Amino acid sequence: MGDDADAVAGVKIDVFWDEGMVKHDTGIGVFDTGMEVGFLEVLEKHPENSDRVRNMVSILKKGPISPYISWNSGRSALVSELLSFHTPGYVNELLEADKEGGKVLCAGTFLNPGSWDAALLAAGTTLSAMKHLLDGHGKVAYALVRPPGHHAQPSQADGYCFLNNAGLAVQLALDSGCKKVAVIDIDVHYGNGTAEGFYRSNKVLTISLHMNHGSWGPSHPQSGSVDELGEGEGYGYNLNIPLPNGTGDKGYICAFNELVVPSIQKFGPDMIVLVAGQDSSAFDPNGRQCLTMEGYREIGRIVHVLAKSQSDGRLLIVQEGGYHITYSAYCLHATLEGVLNLPITLLSDPLGGYPEDETFSVKVIESIKNYQKDKVPFWRNS
Repeated sequence: MGDDADAVAGVKIDVFWDEGMVKHDTGIGVFDTGMEVGFLEVLEKHPENSDRVRNMVSILKKGPISPYISWNSGRSALVSELLSFHTPGYVNELLEADKEGGKVLCAGTFLNPGSWDAALLAAGTTLSAMKHLLDGHGKVAYALVRPPGHHAQPSQADGYCFLNNAGLAVQLALDSGCKKVAVIDIDVHYGNGTAEGFYRSNKVLTISLHMNHGSWGPSHPQSGSVDELGEGEGYGYNLNIPLPNGTGDKGYICAFNELVVPSIQKFGPDMIVLVAGQDSSAFDPNGRQCLTMEGYREIGRIVHVLAKSQSDGRLLIVQEGGYHITYSAYCLHATLEGVLNLPITLLSDPLGGYPEDETFSVKVIESIKNYQKDKVPFWRNS
């Protein structure tokens, strides 16, 4: 049977979720500051709020993709499990902050009462999703988790993230016998925490496609630039693809075809992790990119093909950002349609028809390709 018959033949996505993660209350204020300035009548919720994942859960349960979804319970991570990625000092800092009733860890990142329990659930649920694949119980698993994790570095919080869910899962895969793991991060912001955790490793290829935002302060010293390639044995195994603001479907697909796909084929992973953020969409308040549902759907298809050819179909998807309460859920639906490689579109785009001029994005992608071919050892030696 061909790839198009996968879903028809009974292939499903195992979704791992726990309702307890909605108890992380990030509050209200001016965007993500938590500040109430006093002259606004209507204050908005912090962008990383529970409504966003409630809609994601809802669209997977009630939307046309629901027959292809199998639901699995999450669990809390043990504190000892966190030490595979995070330092004891940092974990103790989080434990103390929770014991004392909360703490502002960095800009926009609030550990409030209930946040630590939700963070442990997010980490444990992601570990359960990875173990599901490692034990041979499925091919595609999706950890639908919050708070997000890809900015959390081994020793500090950053960008709404406390624990690096994807990083913990990658380390579990390595500890369980996987020789090489590839991480593809499509969140609109640089996956600096995951990159930092494996910056000196040649066993993990971290690829991040993000808007060119640079460093945003002490909690996020990394710039996400092309020259952050890794160190020591890990040199050449951290590939950053900073895309110009306004990059849309055609630009992202060009980046995948020209940079992501050939790099993963060269690397040859036996596990692939897709770090999925819907904040790269054209309508997200926290990003400046222009992906639509069709772009996400095509990215899902490309990753499906990569998993089939490289990792025996094994693919872990980990939820990250995505802050438009409605469109993020729609873009998630489209991504999973692509991952299933469905022969027809199940859900139409309510905001489709966004114009795109990919000329500048393609030029930037070409320059990144030339730079990587000159600097990255596995390209130079080919």
